[in-house]
Amino acid sequence: MSISLTGLEGKTAIVTGAGRMRSIGRPIAVTLAKAGCNVVLTGTGRPPERYPEEERAAGWRDIDSVAGEIRALGRRALPVVSDVSNAEAVNALIEQVTREFGGIDVLVNNAGATRGTDRVPITTLAISEWHRVVDTNLHGTFYMSRVCAQHMISQGHGGSIVNISTLGARLLAAETGAYAASKAAINALSTVMAAELGRHQIRVNAVCPGIIDTSRLDDIGRGEMWAGMLKTFVPLGRAGTGEDVAHMVAFLCSDQGAWITGQHLYVDGGHSFTPQR
Repeated sequence: MSISLTGLEGKTAIVTGAGRMRSIGRPIAVTLAKAGCNVVLTGTGRPPERYPEEERAAGWRDIDSVAGEIRALGRRALPVVSDVSNAEAVNALIEQVTREFGGIDVLVNNAGATRGTDRVPITTLAISEWHRVVDTNLHGTFYMSRVCAQHMISQGHGGSIVNISTLGARLLAAETGAYAASKAAINALSTVMAAELGRHQIRVNAVCPGIIDTSRLDDIGRGEMWAGMLKTFVPLGRAGTGEDVAHMVAFLCSDQGAWITGQHLYVDGGHSFTPQR
């Protein structure tokens, strides 16, 4: 007997940071659509000259391309350029969503600050870089969760919020101060919100990916160093895919995940229990 996810047909989901071709956000959005959701996709509106070479070669159009994939599945899609680190922009986004879709059932806070010059010791970390990372990762998650939870409460039929965190919130590696701190805070925020919102039947969880093969990690390369890292730290012996994360997210948002809340779920091939060397 086959078992499929239920409870998502006709629901409205918002997925932030969903425009990259090889990513986590895009598979989450598409997987939720396959499960029955209409999907609102947000992106930063980055100019094409900032796209990775593979996206330019494919004629990629950021969230518009993902919206096309979702519409091809027979679902509604709304791509919106929005800045989650700006509270006013978030309020405007949610007003647009409720106006066009009537409500909000699922929120996936996936938008994250790009890897940049924040990967340095705290003593040399520029204050502007600290704010860039924390404003998007933590403040963006707070702004989106706060206003979406308000709407879910007023709707009166519950909902699901999934915050994309990271294995790095547990590893707390050197030279990841802003990133790790923001994601550890997201884990804490998720558990607090779960405690507060449970009486409204709103579930809140954090999904913590490990090493995922996305364009975000292309600066590491895919040669000997990459293979060695996977062999050393990942018992299952491979990098994760965006789909690996998406399946967990969809499960948590479905009827099958209806009694799971306040959790930090590690999707990492076993990396989190492998001793660091």
